[in-house]
Amino acid sequence: MTARAAPTRILSIFNKYIERGGEEVAVEEICAALARHPAEFEPRELLFHSADWRREPVPSVWKKARWFVRNPTSIARLRESQSALRADCWLAHNLFPVGSAAIYREALRLGVPMIQYLHNYRPFSVSGYLWDGEKLAPGGLRGSFWQEIRAGAWQDSQLKTAGYAVVLKAMHALGWFEAVKSWVAISEFMRQRFIEAGVPAERIFTAPHFWRAMESPPAPRDDGYFLFLGRLITAKGVRVLFEAWALVEEALGSRAPRLVIAGAGPLEGSVRECCGRRERVEFAGHVSGEKKAELIAGCSAMVAPSIWWEPLGLVTYEAYDFQKPMLAAASGGLTETVVDGETGLLHEPGNARQLAEQVLALHSDPGRRAAMGANGRAWLVGNTNEALWLQRFDRAVEYALAGR
Repeated sequence: MTARAAPTRILSIFNKYIERGGEEVAVEEICAALARHPAEFEPRELLFHSADWRREPVPSVWKKARWFVRNPTSIARLRESQSALRADCWLAHNLFPVGSAAIYREALRLGVPMIQYLHNYRPFSVSGYLWDGEKLAPGGLRGSFWQEIRAGAWQDSQLKTAGYAVVLKAMHALGWFEAVKSWVAISEFMRQRFIEAGVPAERIFTAPHFWRAMESPPAPRDDGYFLFLGRLITAKGVRVLFEAWALVEEALGSRAPRLVIAGAGPLEGSVRECCGRRERVEFAGHVSGEKKAELIAGCSAMVAPSIWWEPLGLVTYEAYDFQKPMLAAASGGLTETVVDGETGLLHEPGNARQLAEQVLALHSDPGRRAAMGANGRAWLVGNTNEALWLQRFDRAVEYALAGR
């Protein structure tokens, strides 16, 4: 890490979503990691909340539309924060809708370099996921948002999606993203997609999330079930999962391993219904804390059959922390965390038959499961430590500061 005469003052800017999710956790972890190194970094947070626009008095639709572009209250708070901290750079995460697009313009006006942390595919996707609700929508990488607009990919509204698309197009056309002096992608896969979209290769850095692994994982335990842990949406491959388990049950009947599905999301109703029709599939609902840890500790392996381009997939880290192998789709950043044949197995995205064959193979070979789990734990400890992440992130900071 680069030695500095004084710590770099970083203002971390994040617009919280209505529902707390993985990105919010990651933002908190990043700020905490920087704070643990006061000789190099002095971080401060500026938070906006999407829930504010649901509280009385609720802003009108037209006010929200104007404030999406430039929210005077948010810009005033930003100026106050900058005046107090005199930040050397701004670390941007999600800034919409309450933060507003004008934060980028404000950075240009003040000459403050921005670092854009890429948790998803904005600013080249209205939904943030290059996903139209049913399939990949990569057109945003080429400046076309029509697929996402037709599907109403943002907040289930064609009108809102179109409005957001217009704002993104205008930001690109007006050069507001030139405020971003360096970009941080959480996987090499993401980095390559952004280069395809036109971000200069020298300005985008890869820094996968770090993970604070347990010092001593629980003693290996295997209760004979496979575990899906994630948001219940089409992109996560929930339907592929049910198709695969139908094939597993067809092959083994009552001897088939159980599948436990844990999570919440728009497909929860249909997941409950499907679980009710299948003897070897059960729904655990949303889990966290000790209950979540107990589920992971007892599984044979975890399953991530995503059909969208996963930016990274922290569920793999969770599996490895408990010495569990991962069965994952060869999708996006998952290919960088699952070493096929060593820490788990990769299947073609959407290929339920291949996934079923992998489940049957692992189910019949407990020794292989144990070996893959041990390999996964070793991979986690060797590749996701905080010091390595900090070194990678520091390169992006240095590049941004050099471009002031």
